[in-house]
Amino acid sequence: MTKKQVPSSIKDEALVEKRRKQMVKGAVSLFTEKGFHKTTTREIAKASGFSIGTLYEYIRKKEDVLFLVCDSIYERVKERMESSIDQNETSVDNLVCAVRSYFSLMDDMQDEVVVMYQEVKSLSKDAQDYVLRKERDMVAMLEKVIINSLPGQLPEGDTALVANNIFVQGQMWGFRRWMLQRTFTLESYTDRQIHLLLQGLNVQEKNLS
Repeated sequence: MTKKQVPSSIKDEALVEKRRKQMVKGAVSLFTEKGFHKTTTREIAKASGFSIGTLYEYIRKKEDVLFLVCDSIYERVKERMESSIDQNETSVDNLVCAVRSYFSLMDDMQDEVVVMYQEVKSLSKDAQDYVLRKERDMVAMLEKVIINSLPGQLPEGDTALVANNIFVQGQMWGFRRWMLQRTFTLESYTDRQIHLLLQGLNVQEKNLS
């Protein structure tokens, strides 16, 4: 399944994109408050600012909205990472910049991250596979930054593990916020995670920011 396979009776692609963004925004607040299964399509339509009839011009069922939410999350992550990370720069500073940028984005998207982790299991297998492929693409971007920042220093398996650790640590700021944000600010959390990352990689932190 891909985003293009979510059916719409509207032919204007720009309008479809606009309405679906409204849907995603409205659905995230509802899914965060009530959960996916307890939220009705009528409530999603109201939160999106249009009627239930209009809603069904852009989707076929409630699961399509959840799929669009998950897809939107990864599109935003990809766009932010691509715009803020130089995957070809060969310095440890670039790895630090990548981690800071990614964690900042996860802070901006805390509600979306929580919804995704709680509700992705409600998607069809095809939709889950699509979302997981997107996640693998994001992790691969981090792997490339690590390889460029620490050329030849890590075995392939370790590079993949470190990239996955960074990916989950960023998301953890959202789905464990109830505990972490009692102790840390985003800045202090990011600083500590970077310290532990570089310490584990035996990389000097001097002059890094």
